[in-house]
Amino acid sequence: MATRTRRSQRRTEALSRERIVEAAIELLDAAGESGLTFRALTERLATGPGAIYWHVANKGELLGAATDAVVAAALAIEPAEAAGLAESAEAAEAPKAAGPAESAGPAESAGPAEAAGPAEAIEPAESAGSPQDGIRAVALGLFDAIEEHPWLASQLMTQLSHSLWETVAPRIFESVGRQIRALGVPESSWFAATSALMHYILGAAGQNATNAASARTLGPEVDRARFLDAASTAWEQLDPDDYPFTRAVAGQLRGHDDREQFLAGVDLILSGITASLPAR
Repeated sequence: MATRTRRSQRRTEALSRERIVEAAIELLDAAGESGLTFRALTERLATGPGAIYWHVANKGELLGAATDAVVAAALAIEPAEAAGLAESAEAAEAPKAAGPAESAGPAESAGPAEAAGPAEAIEPAESAGSPQDGIRAVALGLFDAIEEHPWLASQLMTQLSHSLWETVAPRIFESVGRQIRALGVPESSWFAATSALMHYILGAAGQNATNAASARTLGPEVDRARFLDAASTAWEQLDPDDYPFTRAVAGQLRGHDDREQFLAGVDLILSGITASLPAR
């Protein structure tokens, strides 16, 4: 009996909870939530179900652990790294932004719609490592994680709707809230400001992931540029009396970059928050 016990302990130590969660994430990435079964997990880990149940009670707990692990990694991105990623994406997309969006017509040549770039949304000078940079780092980390793991968006919504006391919601709220506090927002507005940013980040990132998933179902022959061009053309052909604004920004739809647009939204919210701060 002693020998069998020692062997069981060695197998339990080798098959850690972290390795089980890692394998679960791999299955979720490959086949979605329906592909995460304990049978598939035991095959991937080359073990028996008993060894897995030693660490994880059920699929719900496993999904929660996988979600928490991905979110924790996403929130670990440094502000300087996020700024570099944003600048790289902006530079890579610069030729696109100068193309179709410029030829959309005179109705688009002026107005708030032009201030869509992340660098233009917040006017005051910011120092490196500012609270704004910290919030952008959180936003970009979650945006990229949700894009990389298509199952994550629905799991986040489930966690935020049914399990606010679990670790995921406090992790995200704390990461954004610390930066809101550092901005000098009055304590009475901490919850509202943090919630506004959190809802925008998760909603916009989730919508982007849904769009990407839908685009994949259209087949390899339909790329993003062709899809946006078709949508933009359809907008341009709308009734001018019923849809004057939509027609005016149709060209911007054709040339926009999802990541850049996402950051612009974050900066617009930050602009509103900083504009409402009491005078120092």
